[in-house]
Amino acid sequence: MTDKSDKGKWYVAHTYSGHENKVKANIEKLVENRGMQDVIFEVRVPVEEYIETKNGKKKVKERKMFPGYVMVKMIMTDESWYLVRNTRGVTGFVGPGSKPVPLTNEEVKLLGVQEPLPEVNVNIGEVIKITSGYFENFIGTVENVNIEKRKLKVFVSMFGRETLVELDFDQIERL
Repeated sequence: MTDKSDKGKWYVAHTYSGHENKVKANIEKLVENRGMQDVIFEVRVPVEEYIETKNGKKKVKERKMFPGYVMVKMIMTDESWYLVRNTRGVTGFVGPGSKPVPLTNEEVKLLGVQEPLPEVNVNIGEVIKITSGYFENFIGTVENVNIEKRKLKVFVSMFGRETLVELDFDQIERL
Protein backbone atom coordinates (compact mmCIF):
# COMPACT_ATOMS: atom_id res chain seq x y z
CA MET A 1 0.00 0.00 0.00
CA THR A 2 1.35 3.44 -0.88
CA ASP A 3 1.52 6.33 1.51
CA LYS A 4 -1.51 8.57 1.11
CA SER A 5 0.73 11.66 1.04
CA ASP A 6 1.87 10.54 -2.45
CA LYS A 7 -1.67 10.39 -3.78
CA GLY A 8 -4.04 13.19 -4.54
CA LYS A 9 -3.60 16.91 -4.78
CA TRP A 10 -4.82 19.80 -2.66
CA TYR A 11 -7.84 21.69 -4.00
CA VAL A 12 -9.53 24.72 -2.52
CA ALA A 13 -13.30 24.81 -2.05
CA HIS A 14 -15.09 28.11 -1.50
CA THR A 15 -17.60 28.10 1.36
CA TYR A 16 -19.97 30.48 3.03
CA SER A 17 -17.89 32.54 5.44
CA GLY A 18 -18.14 31.16 8.97
CA HIS A 19 -19.18 27.72 7.73
CA GLU A 20 -15.65 26.34 7.15
CA ASN A 21 -15.60 23.93 10.11
CA LYS A 22 -19.14 22.77 9.38
CA VAL A 23 -18.21 22.11 5.73
CA LYS A 24 -15.09 20.22 6.84
CA ALA A 25 -17.17 18.02 9.16
CA ASN A 26 -19.83 17.47 6.46
CA ILE A 27 -17.27 16.42 3.83
CA GLU A 28 -15.55 14.06 6.30
CA LYS A 29 -18.91 12.49 7.23
CA LEU A 30 -19.90 12.04 3.56
CA VAL A 31 -16.51 10.49 2.73
CA GLU A 32 -16.94 8.03 5.59
CA ASN A 33 -20.56 7.20 4.77
CA ARG A 34 -19.81 6.61 1.08
CA GLY A 35 -16.52 4.78 1.68
CA MET A 36 -14.51 7.28 -0.35
CA GLN A 37 -11.41 7.36 1.91
CA ASP A 38 -9.34 6.09 -1.04
CA VAL A 39 -10.23 9.19 -3.11
CA ILE A 40 -10.69 12.01 -0.58
CA PHE A 41 -7.91 11.87 2.00
CA GLU A 42 -8.00 15.00 4.12
CA VAL A 43 -9.94 18.21 4.70
CA ARG A 44 -8.33 21.22 6.37
CA VAL A 45 -9.27 24.69 7.51
CA PRO A 46 -5.88 26.44 7.79
CA VAL A 47 -5.59 28.38 11.06
CA GLU A 48 -2.90 30.51 12.65
CA GLU A 49 -2.25 31.22 16.29
CA TYR A 50 -2.04 34.75 17.62
CA ILE A 51 -1.70 36.30 21.06
CA GLU A 52 -4.55 38.41 22.35
CA THR A 53 -4.01 40.65 25.36
CA LYS A 54 -7.14 41.35 27.37
CA ASN A 55 -7.12 43.02 30.77
CA GLY A 56 -3.35 42.55 30.93
CA LYS A 57 -3.59 38.79 30.34
CA LYS A 58 -2.17 37.15 27.25
CA LYS A 59 -4.12 34.37 25.60
CA VAL A 60 -3.14 32.28 22.59
CA LYS A 61 -6.05 32.15 20.15
CA GLU A 62 -6.63 30.75 16.68
CA ARG A 63 -8.08 32.43 13.64
CA LYS A 64 -8.80 31.14 10.16
CA MET A 65 -6.08 32.11 7.71
CA PHE A 66 -8.50 32.12 4.77
CA PRO A 67 -12.09 32.72 5.85
CA GLY A 68 -14.50 31.22 3.34
CA TYR A 69 -12.13 28.50 2.12
CA VAL A 70 -11.55 24.83 2.91
CA MET A 71 -8.67 22.79 1.50
CA VAL A 72 -9.31 19.23 0.35
CA LYS A 73 -6.64 16.66 -0.51
CA MET A 74 -8.16 14.30 -3.03
CA ILE A 75 -7.91 12.54 -6.34
CA MET A 76 -10.18 14.51 -8.68
CA THR A 77 -12.84 12.22 -10.15
CA ASP A 78 -16.40 12.98 -11.22
CA GLU A 79 -17.62 11.37 -7.99
CA SER A 80 -15.20 13.22 -5.66
CA TRP A 81 -15.89 16.53 -7.44
CA TYR A 82 -19.63 15.95 -7.06
CA LEU A 83 -19.37 15.03 -3.37
CA VAL A 84 -17.38 18.15 -2.42
CA ARG A 85 -19.20 20.52 -4.78
CA ASN A 86 -22.61 19.45 -3.47
CA THR A 87 -21.73 19.49 0.22
CA ARG A 88 -23.97 21.92 2.08
CA GLY A 89 -22.11 25.23 2.51
CA VAL A 90 -19.77 24.78 -0.48
CA THR A 91 -20.27 27.36 -3.23
CA GLY A 92 -17.66 25.96 -5.62
CA PHE A 93 -14.04 25.17 -6.26
CA VAL A 94 -11.30 27.71 -6.86
CA GLY A 95 -10.46 27.62 -10.56
CA PRO A 96 -11.79 28.85 -13.91
CA GLY A 97 -15.42 27.96 -14.55
CA SER A 98 -16.26 24.61 -13.02
CA LYS A 99 -12.75 23.16 -13.45
CA PRO A 100 -10.89 22.99 -10.12
CA VAL A 101 -7.18 23.77 -10.25
CA PRO A 102 -4.91 21.89 -7.82
CA LEU A 103 -2.44 23.83 -5.70
CA THR A 104 1.24 23.48 -6.50
CA ASN A 105 3.56 22.06 -3.83
CA GLU A 106 4.96 25.57 -3.29
CA GLU A 107 1.47 27.00 -2.75
CA VAL A 108 0.66 24.23 -0.28
CA LYS A 109 3.80 25.09 1.72
CA LEU A 110 3.06 28.83 1.60
CA LEU A 111 -0.47 28.21 2.84
CA GLY A 112 0.90 26.40 5.85
CA VAL A 113 -0.66 23.07 5.01
CA GLN A 114 2.12 20.64 5.75
CA GLU A 115 1.85 17.00 6.27
CA PRO A 116 1.30 16.23 9.94
CA LEU A 117 4.61 16.07 11.74
CA PRO A 118 5.49 13.08 13.84
CA GLU A 119 4.40 13.47 17.44
CA VAL A 120 7.02 12.82 20.04
CA ASN A 121 6.50 12.95 23.74
CA VAL A 122 9.89 12.40 25.25
CA ASN A 123 11.17 13.95 28.41
CA ILE A 124 14.55 15.32 29.36
CA GLY A 125 16.65 12.52 30.81
CA GLU A 126 14.82 9.83 28.86
CA VAL A 127 16.86 7.22 26.97
CA ILE A 128 16.08 6.94 23.23
CA LYS A 129 17.33 5.09 20.16
CA ILE A 130 18.37 7.01 17.03
CA THR A 131 16.68 5.50 13.97
CA SER A 132 18.30 7.41 11.08
CA GLY A 133 21.17 9.69 10.13
CA TYR A 134 24.85 9.55 11.07
CA PHE A 135 24.10 8.25 14.54
CA GLU A 136 21.65 5.52 13.50
CA ASN A 137 21.33 2.73 16.11
CA PHE A 138 23.08 4.83 18.78
CA ILE A 139 21.42 5.04 22.18
CA GLY A 140 21.28 8.47 23.77
CA THR A 141 19.89 10.53 26.63
CA VAL A 142 17.59 13.46 25.89
CA GLU A 143 19.08 16.75 27.07
CA ASN A 144 16.72 19.31 25.47
CA VAL A 145 13.39 19.25 23.58
CA ASN A 146 12.36 22.08 21.22
CA ILE A 147 8.71 21.53 20.26
CA GLU A 148 8.51 24.55 17.90
CA LYS A 149 11.53 23.51 15.83
CA ARG A 150 10.70 19.80 16.20
CA LYS A 151 14.28 19.12 17.34
CA LEU A 152 15.94 17.60 20.35
CA LYS A 153 19.44 17.52 21.72
CA VAL A 154 20.70 14.15 22.80
CA PHE A 155 23.90 13.01 24.50
CA VAL A 156 25.40 9.96 22.78
CA SER A 157 28.50 8.10 23.88
CA MET A 158 31.24 8.10 21.23
CA PHE A 159 34.79 6.97 21.83
CA GLY A 160 34.16 6.97 25.57
CA ARG A 161 32.89 10.59 25.57
CA GLU A 162 29.44 12.04 25.84
CA THR A 163 28.72 14.11 22.72
CA LEU A 164 25.69 16.38 22.24
CA VAL A 165 23.91 15.91 18.90
CA GLU A 166 20.83 17.65 17.49
CA LEU A 167 18.15 15.44 15.94
CA ASP A 168 14.73 15.80 14.33
CA PHE A 169 11.75 14.20 16.07
CA ASP A 170 11.41 11.64 13.26
CA GLN A 171 14.98 10.38 13.80
CA ILE A 172 14.33 8.80 17.19
CA GLU A 173 12.21 6.23 18.92
CA ARG A 174 11.49 5.69 22.58
CA LEU A 175 12.93 2.66 24.31
